[in-house]
Amino acid sequence: MTDDASHLDATGLLCPLPVLKARKRLQALAAGETLTVLADDPAAVVDVPHFCAESGHELVSAASDGAVQTYVIRKAG
Repeated sequence: MTDDASHLDATGLLCPLPVLKARKRLQALAAGETLTVLADDPAAVVDVPHFCAESGHELVSAASDGAVQTYVIRKAG
């Protein structure tokens, strides 16, 4: 999977890097756009929803396929 503005492959990164990289990537997006984040850090299950709640972004979906979790985050406006 290639990284572009709307996709972030954070697999192999440990807390807090997936959330920090997602925060930075979201800054480049317009309000209402979505960011898809892939992560395999077990802490991301807690960290990503908490980040969204604290920052006002919408966690559109969270799914897992084995060890890899996929999060879709809609940037707050």
